[in-house]
Amino acid sequence: MTDPSGDEVETTGRRKTATIVDVARQAAVSTATVSRVLNGNYPVAAGTRDRVLHAVDDLGYAANANARALVRAGSRTIGVVILEIVDPFFGYILRGVERATTSSNRVAMVASTGGDPERKIELLDRMTEQRADAVILVGGSHSDRSYQRRLADRARTLDRMGSVLVLCGHPPMPSTIPARCATYDNEGGAFAATEHLLAHGHRHIVHLAGPSGLSTSDDRVDGYRRALRARGVEPIRDLVRPGRYNRVSGYHRTQAMLAEGLHFTAVFAGNDGVAAGVYDALDEAGLSVPGDVSIVGYDDTPESTELRPRLTTVHVPLEEMGREAVRVATESADSYSRQQSGTVMLGTYLVPRDSVAAPRSG
Repeated sequence: MTDPSGDEVETTGRRKTATIVDVARQAAVSTATVSRVLNGNYPVAAGTRDRVLHAVDDLGYAANANARALVRAGSRTIGVVILEIVDPFFGYILRGVERATTSSNRVAMVASTGGDPERKIELLDRMTEQRADAVILVGGSHSDRSYQRRLADRARTLDRMGSVLVLCGHPPMPSTIPARCATYDNEGGAFAATEHLLAHGHRHIVHLAGPSGLSTSDDRVDGYRRALRARGVEPIRDLVRPGRYNRVSGYHRTQAMLAEGLHFTAVFAGNDGVAAGVYDALDEAGLSVPGDVSIVGYDDTPESTELRPRLTTVHVPLEEMGREAVRVATESADSYSRQQSGTVMLGTYLVPRDSVAAPRSG
């Protein structure tokens, strides 16, 4: 049987499954608002959306199967949310996404957040409203619990619509959340970078990290510290310097360290752009690479081979990760569930070049 809204109602003895009316009553909204949240076809305030999604989960409400089937017919569009379009890290991932969507006769719809977590949620909602076949979030995760809860709510909404949330270069979510993941060994790459410097005899290694609270940055800090401890070197708090992942930030942080008189013989830069900024500041100060300071970067973007001396860095399979994100987005749920871990994890490795040497004595 059906309720007046057209949703199916099943009865088992004296108990019936939840209806859209039950959801609306618990969330203190109209049934039209519930429909808008579930269908993603009209803007709804974030607080209202959250109340509706929590009521749906609490009551175990399942939308009309016919409506879900219509959504599954597909838009042939995949939404992609990234931090910054001009950043090579995201650019190479996008190239992999674009090639994979083209080969599967789909179109990628791309938007950038500028690093704003609220903007990320807003764009995810808008792409849901566009009924994308999948939405791929590219980049690290924020540790804020409210952000994590809202991201989980959006994953459930997409799942109810017959779509899917894919995390790319992002830690996997708990197995209870219907999201897929294509990522890389971020911490392992940081361990390899730091170990390479340690193997050359460095003990005072600065890590110019990314923003605190971002999984990409936090994982690299963890890999850096793990490598130090494996060699019996206790990490020093002052040698971890968080900041933005760009050349200007690397330049200013290096200037500040030199002005402070901080003792260091090597730098593990959070990415290749940061490493380029370190080069600039050291050159300005009359210091050489690797004669005075050794440097290792991360990502292996073209910038790493354009620097002189060429930069030792950690290779991340960026384009492959973009292709994998589309693959896991478009394969069937049954096929994906058969994967042992539920997550595609790509390897990273160190690319030795010319920017590392043993520290000068004294």
